Amino acid sequence: MPEPDLVALFAIPLRRLGIRHMISGSVAAMLFGEPRMTHDIDLVVFLDDADMPRLATAFSAPDFYLPPPEVVRIEAARDRRGHFNVIHLTSGLKADFYLAGRDPLHHWAIQRARTIEITEGEVTVAPPEYVILRKLEYFREGGSQKHVRDIRSILALSSDRLDHPALLEWIDRLGLRAQWEHVASEG
Repeated sequence: MPEPDLVALFAIPLRRLGIRHMISGSVAAMLFGEPRMTHDIDLVVFLDDADMPRLATAFSAPDFYLPPPEVVRIEAARDRRGHFNVIHLTSGLKADFYLAGRDPLHHWAIQRARTIEITEGEVTVAPPEYVILRKLEYFREGGSQKHVRDIRSILALSSDRLDHPALLEWIDRLGLRAQWEHVASEG
C-alpha cells in the first residue's frame, strides 16, 4: 500500500476546519527548494479554545494519536515553543504542531504566508524567509547539515522570491549572523 501524503493527512484537515496554520520545516523547504526524504511535517498552528474540539474531530482515534486536550491547552498557553505531535497510527507518519503563542516571527510569517495549489487543494505555506530563519535556528541549536542543505536549496531555486532586506533584518534580530555566514561561505 502506498504511503499516505503528509499534506493530505495533516494540513488539508486544518484548512477544511478553518484553523489558521502554515506548513513549515522540511516540507516547506522542499516546496521552495529541492525534494528530499522526510516522514514528518511541521505546522505552525494558531489555536484557541474553540479550535480544540474541532482538532479532536479531525485527528481522532483509531486513526490518529492526538494528545489529551489538557496537554494541548498547556502547550497552547506557552508564550513560545508550545509544541505537540499528532501521529497517523497506520503509517506512523507524524505532524509536529508548533503553536504560535507570542512568538513575533510566527506572527510576521503568517501575514506573509503563501497559498499554493496542490492536487488535494490549496495549502498555506510559511514564506521562504521564515523557513530559512527557522532552519538557521535549528542549525545553531543542533549543527545538522540538513538544515544548511535546505537553506542552500531554497537560495538556489527561490532567491528571486525572497524579501532579502526582511530576511537580513530578522537574521540580525535573532542573532543568526554567524550561521548565515556559514551557509554563505560554503555555498
